[in-house]
Amino acid sequence: MLQMEKARRLDIVEEVYYEVIRQKTATLIAACCAMGACSVMPNAPELIEKMRLFGEYIGMAFQIKDDLFDYTEDAIGKPTGIDIKEQKMTLPLIYVLNTCTEEEKKWLINSVKKYNKDKKRVKEVINFVKTHNGLEYATAKMKDFQQKALSLLDEFPASAYKESLILMVNYVINRNI
Repeated sequence: MLQMEKARRLDIVEEVYYEVIRQKTATLIAACCAMGACSVMPNAPELIEKMRLFGEYIGMAFQIKDDLFDYTEDAIGKPTGIDIKEQKMTLPLIYVLNTCTEEEKKWLINSVKKYNKDKKRVKEVINFVKTHNGLEYATAKMKDFQQKALSLLDEFPASAYKESLILMVNYVINRNI
């Protein structure tokens, strides 16, 4: 509901975006990771919390990666520009809105609000976000969450289980769909 409210007004800031994706995606993955830890070590609340946080970081990275797909031209099974057409404020767009000039910001907001069904204008918005480093910024934030997740695994001994978790984190970042 928060995401829908902010989409109508296009006034989302980065902190609100993180709260939206935390509640939308990251909480599910965090709960799964915590439950997995709880199933093998029910009397280890610190470990359960660490795995919950691990899952939250993965979920945040997963959603940012999903948002980045909206700006790609690769054949991923999902058309580009869907988030813009649905007036969803994703991290690349939020970053550019906060770093461009007032005139550019007006054009961007007008484009997303009034011309979000115009394929040509959506493509222009995508190119604008790309040329104004929105994708690089979002990718860096996604990698920050990846590193936070991986660092939580540092104290665990080497094992097939740890390797599987590392592979999962890296898959989230490197996936193509």
